[in-house]
Amino acid sequence: MAWRSSGASNAELVENLWRNKLITQPLVKAAFLKVDRAHYAPSSPYEDSPQPIGHRATISAPHMHANAVESLLPFLLPKIRSGPQSAEGVASVEGQKGRPRRVLDIGSGSGYLTHVLAELVGEDGVVVGLEHIKELKELGERNMAKSPEGRALLESGRARFRVGDGRKGWSEPKPTAQQPGVGGPAVETDVKDEEGGWDAIHVGAAAEELHEELVRQMRSPGRMFIPVEDENALEQYIWTVDKDEHGVVKKERLYGVRYVPLTDAPSRT
Repeated sequence: MAWRSSGASNAELVENLWRNKLITQPLVKAAFLKVDRAHYAPSSPYEDSPQPIGHRATISAPHMHANAVESLLPFLLPKIRSGPQSAEGVASVEGQKGRPRRVLDIGSGSGYLTHVLAELVGEDGVVVGLEHIKELKELGERNMAKSPEGRALLESGRARFRVGDGRKGWSEPKPTAQQPGVGGPAVETDVKDEEGGWDAIHVGAAAEELHEELVRQMRSPGRMFIPVEDENALEQYIWTVDKDEHGVVKKERLYGVRYVPLTDAPSRT
């Protein structure tokens, strides 16, 4: 069923994903409808299949992107926390915004999923697409700039693209009015700060292991969606890694997949 959702248009593709229960949440469906895959896939954009985008990279099949977003959704949507209480235990306001959502998309490639994620995090959230190849980072930016919605996300700083080694994670400054976002490789002090770390991490390439550096950078609570090679490097499986509000980590292996590897950038020689 996962491979039977192709359509003749973006709307038909998303509707087929919905009908086949690969998208089950209305908010996820709405986000996918806002992002035209034709801006990101160089050919056959509405087929439910992966497509090469150059530099030994691919844009994943739509059903895999849908599964990732559905899995991460509780950690993508803007948080609402209870308002302060009076001495009588009555909340003075109905609710207030929680801390802004921070999402890291490792192996952002075409930029497609980075855009979908940015549609879900709210006006004060930020999604960083991280690539180890400069040309792919620039490709993601160009693709997102093809639509007015994508340009607005880039200009506001809600979506940003960076170059770095995804196995080491990333540190990105707190969003500000100017949204400068210089970023840099994460260090221990970065993620101890309440403004650091990531509510959700998506990894779009197969890791050789569940990199502990990425687990450390997860917020409490937080979730990571990551394909990982088995011990013999013969198969790959999707794992989810959850960190609860007390920092306790739970890892779960879900199902087999086939992704390009999360490695160093290819040599130019």
